Amino acid sequence: MPLLLTCHADTPCAALERIEVEIGPAEHGALRLTYRMLGNVELVAATTLPPAERPRRRDELWRHTCCELFVRDAAGDGYRELNFAPCGDWAAYRFTGYRTGMAPLDTAAPRIALERTPTALALTVTLPDQPYAELDGRRIGLACVVETPAGLAYWALAHPRGRPDFHHADAFAVTLAVAHTARSTA
Repeated sequence: MPLLLTCHADTPCAALERIEVEIGPAEHGALRLTYRMLGNVELVAATTLPPAERPRRRDELWRHTCCELFVRDAAGDGYRELNFAPCGDWAAYRFTGYRTGMAPLDTAAPRIALERTPTALALTVTLPDQPYAELDGRRIGLACVVETPAGLAYWALAHPRGRPDFHHADAFAVTLAVAHTARSTA
């Protein structure tokens, strides 16, 4: 069942009806996320971008349309932030606490695939060195920044009071329960 993101009240987005995210395992147990933007996606700035010739790690993807994943550490206040752009560029950071201790996260490049229809934009991200099973019991945040002619809109699982802030503890709104399948040894 997909998780639904809501648009922050201060940044309305008339172009989209909703954004839903599916999270689960890919081949070899890697983490896979699919972000689906539904509505008049022709107004989303990403629909005019061609795929990057060579997707690369790049800072400040949040200044335009991008999808985000936040994963709280198993213990302490640290967390990871991963950003994925429709053109294939990406970013990954580690934080020691709320917006502190930011450093590049050593991780393999994600595989990013974009599918477009007149009413949907789907970004599928596979993280080859992030096992889905390792997210069991972890708090996560899912978010999207959507650029339209009206400006940037901020979508997330949950929003704290005040301005949009995906790093805030309230934005880590879901604890994942990863289903483990027992294997028969017979």
